[in-house]
Amino acid sequence: MSQARIDVALRLSVADGQRRFNLSARFATDAGVVALYGPSGSGKSLSLQAMAGLLRPDAGHVRIAGRTLFDAQAGVDLPPRARRIGYLFQHYALFPHLSVRENVAFGLTSWRQRRLSAGQSAQVDGLLHSFGLSAMADSRPATLSGGQQQRVALARALACRPELLLLDEPFAALNPMLRDELRGELQQVCRSAGVPAVMITHDVEDVLALAEVCFVYEEGHVVRAVDLRDATHRDLAREALTGLQPAPLSPLRQRMQRLLSGQAVE
Repeated sequence: MSQARIDVALRLSVADGQRRFNLSARFATDAGVVALYGPSGSGKSLSLQAMAGLLRPDAGHVRIAGRTLFDAQAGVDLPPRARRIGYLFQHYALFPHLSVRENVAFGLTSWRQRRLSAGQSAQVDGLLHSFGLSAMADSRPATLSGGQQQRVALARALACRPELLLLDEPFAALNPMLRDELRGELQQVCRSAGVPAVMITHDVEDVLALAEVCFVYEEGHVVRAVDLRDATHRDLAREALTGLQPAPLSPLRQRMQRLLSGQAVE
C-alpha cells in the first residue's frame, strides 16, 4: 500500500467556561479531496486549525505528502507559514482596504519583502486570469459578489503554492443558488492545481459533489469513513453518510425540478 498523502492523528482538549471538549480523531488517505463531515461542534474546525498550525494538539501528528508538520512525540511543530498550507476561511477573511490583486498577493510579501518579484507578479496575474478576476483586479472586496469573493480567497490560498488546501465550509456564506455552480468550479480548481484538499462541511451536497473520501465526525471522534470513489449511486452515498433513506420526490417536486433545470414539462 502506498503512503497516505494525508495522515492525521489529533488529540486535544479545549475548555470554554464550564464546557470542555475532547477531540481524539485520526484519518489517513491518499484521496485528492477529503471531506470531514458532521454537525457543528463535532470537532471538524478544531481538526483544521490543528492541521494549519493555528492550534497545538496535546498529542498526535500531522503528515502531508511525506512531510511531518507536527509530531508531539518527536517534538516537531512547524509554524503555520512553514507548513505550506493554503487556508480558505468560511467568510473568506479578505482585507477590505486592499484591492483584489493586493489580497491575492498578500501571502507573498512580508515586512522584509514588501514588493513582489517579477516572477511573483506574473504568478499573481496568472491566478487573476485563471479565476476570471483580471477585470476587477483594482476593486475592493466589498464591491464583489459572494462568488467573486470566494474566487479571490481561493486564488490567495493558492498563491503560495501550497501542498494542501484546507477549506472551511466553503459554500456556507453563499446564496444557495450559487452553490452548485461554485462546487463545480472548486472541483475543477483542485484538479487543475493538483493540490489535495481537506474540506469541512455539514452539508451532504458538498460531500457528494466534491469529495472522494469522507470521514464522519461525531462528538470529537471519526466514527466512520465513506469512500465515494466506490459509490455507484448517489443515494447509496447519501445513505452511507447520513444513515437515512432518501425521500422519494413527489410528482410536484419532480415537476418543479424539471422546471428549475430548464427541462420541458408536460
